[in-house]
Amino acid sequence: MLAPIALFAHDRPTHLMRVIESLQKNTLARESELVIYSDAPKKDSSVDGVEQVRSYIADIDGFKKVSIVKRGKNLGLAKSIISGVTEILERCEQVIVLEDDLVVSPFFLDYMNEGLEKYADRQEVACIHGYVYPCHTPLPNHFFLRGADCWGWGTWRESWKIFNPDGKFLLDKLKEQGLTNAFDFDGTYPFTQMLSDQIDGKNDSWAIRWYASAYLMNKLTLYPGKSLVSNIGNDGSGSHQEKSNYFDVNISTLPVKIGEIAIEESVFAKNAFANYFLGLHKAASKGLIYRVGKLLGMNGVGA
Repeated sequence: MLAPIALFAHDRPTHLMRVIESLQKNTLARESELVIYSDAPKKDSSVDGVEQVRSYIADIDGFKKVSIVKRGKNLGLAKSIISGVTEILERCEQVIVLEDDLVVSPFFLDYMNEGLEKYADRQEVACIHGYVYPCHTPLPNHFFLRGADCWGWGTWRESWKIFNPDGKFLLDKLKEQGLTNAFDFDGTYPFTQMLSDQIDGKNDSWAIRWYASAYLMNKLTLYPGKSLVSNIGNDGSGSHQEKSNYFDVNISTLPVKIGEIAIEESVFAKNAFANYFLGLHKAASKGLIYRVGKLLGMNGVGA
């Protein structure tokens, strides 16, 4: 049985249309259930955008079934995703999760469903992920990294049970176990700072807590060697994003087939990610990125 797709939207109808259109190009779309969570306006300036989103999603087709959940009050991205994913996994064994700024490859659903089926009974694996950073080094066709991720991802009911929303607990455990440097990709990416900021109320990232929850349990995420997802929200239109093109990728025009690989973290891929992050810091030092901590913290693993 194919995994249902949970799609979270707020007030960006143009972005959402592009996401839906990309999903409809997947051959498995017509066999998949799509559940759209429409958050309510947070402020007056969002009212028109939310109304346009709700008008558009009322007539979406091209899927086996389309269900719409209209929130009566604004939950914000974190509560919306946490509650929506939990709701779906109460009735389904697995789920694919997207936000309204994640355009996908025509092969995205094939890859996600293949990965979810292949590793359903492997407790070491917590997440299947569709986005991969534009690393300068060619990556393996598919590989594992420790933790979990958030730009076009899927998981199972049992894996989601490890999610811990308590950021302070997670940070304390990372420090106790001496894992903060490794958690930060050998000090190249401020994930620990992002978790600290979440605790202090400076961001509302569910994704940093998902990453930390899986990391502490020594779980793995499967990645494709070429990205099957492109984030079009880094144009400054989102509530939690700076304008940037440093995460732009060319979506794969070919399917990513999942073969037999060792279920262990790829040292090669981890180093490739770390080198990519170092490049971002170099750009920041030259003034090419505005406030690198905020950019990395909010865009790297969602908000």
